Amino acid sequence: MKNNVAVFFGGRSVEHEISVISALQAIAAFDKEKYNVIPVYISKQGRWYTSPLLLDVKNYRDMKGLTQRCTEVMLRPEFGDYNLYKTTNGFFEKRHPVVATLHAVLPVLHGTNGEDGIFEGVLETIGIPYAGCNTLSSANGMDKITMKMILRESGIPVVDYVWFTDRQWFAQKESIIEKVEKELGYPVIVKPANLGSSVGIGKAADRQQLIERINYAEKFSQRIIVEHMIEKLKEINCSVLGNADENIASVCEEPVKTGDILSYEDKYMGGSKSAKGSGMQSSERRVPAQIPEEMSERIRNMSRDTFRVLSCHGVSRIDVMINEKDNQVYVNEINTIPGSLSFYLWEASGIKFPQLIDRLMELAFERKRRADMKTFSFDQNIFAMGGGTKGAKGTKG
Repeated sequence: MKNNVAVFFGGRSVEHEISVISALQAIAAFDKEKYNVIPVYISKQGRWYTSPLLLDVKNYRDMKGLTQRCTEVMLRPEFGDYNLYKTTNGFFEKRHPVVATLHAVLPVLHGTNGEDGIFEGVLETIGIPYAGCNTLSSANGMDKITMKMILRESGIPVVDYVWFTDRQWFAQKESIIEKVEKELGYPVIVKPANLGSSVGIGKAADRQQLIERINYAEKFSQRIIVEHMIEKLKEINCSVLGNADENIASVCEEPVKTGDILSYEDKYMGGSKSAKGSGMQSSERRVPAQIPEEMSERIRNMSRDTFRVLSCHGVSRIDVMINEKDNQVYVNEINTIPGSLSFYLWEASGIKFPQLIDRLMELAFERKRRADMKTFSFDQNIFAMGGGTKGAKGTKG
């Protein structure tokens, strides 16, 4: 029997279009003898749709027109209900027609409201098997501040940084500037804490640029991070596949950037704003990276350590930085749902895209089996045993 797998993509994110590209690549890689794939597109307004029309990238040139020709669907937030329903008047009712009964979900949602644990929480509420990181590891991996705190506590090197909220910035601007200048100096890199694809990121070489870059970054996020900038920098990426206890690392890649930092255009349009992007595999890169084998192995091990301490699952990509002045290596960030699912790195490592999809599905079902063996509640009803608010007072602590 084939497994019905829903691939969710799009979403309320500035990385919406990249998610569409990644998802269509993944859907094409599924073995159709093993899986029935149901595409579920989440619009920029947050509505869910399914239709074979979603499989043609050209149809996304008119997103409004596309969704008008699709079937709007929903999942009920009820544990054990794996049905994908057709919506009727926007109400959650069991009499809604069932579009498909799902066996698993593959989220291919990049950025906020999808890669940050929010969507994963919905799936965990329902209890359906799904591929990729869980709510906790997704949230920790998405937030650059939290991620760096965990990595530093675990002995994994990260560059020095200062972080603050947008409200702190407007209320304490001078003190924040002084802290950045005292603890980091110039140049620095300013980033929104919870975005990917290099959105909102900028270099600051002096105080005026710092103010401009922070004012820009806060438009995208409530939390801002400013990092020491490595000037003689080599960026290397490595993907990890598996779970926190058992995983493997891919070959390393060296993305080619056109400026001081790897831009959105570098990642998805081959360095050109006018070039037609086709996901992460379209960007310029050297695979494998032209670095000594000892350095490659060091980065692979560091990537696996990062994957482990963040309790990751499925496939992730870890981006590291080499300071060529002293060959020190630092973890820059982790992408818990990487662009194109990093299939190009796994193909270079001897694992074809369909095999990668198979492994992600195996991991999803395996995690579900292990989770079902844990105890989440007790059969006893303390109210039926005479318990009440008076008797229970103070017992929780």
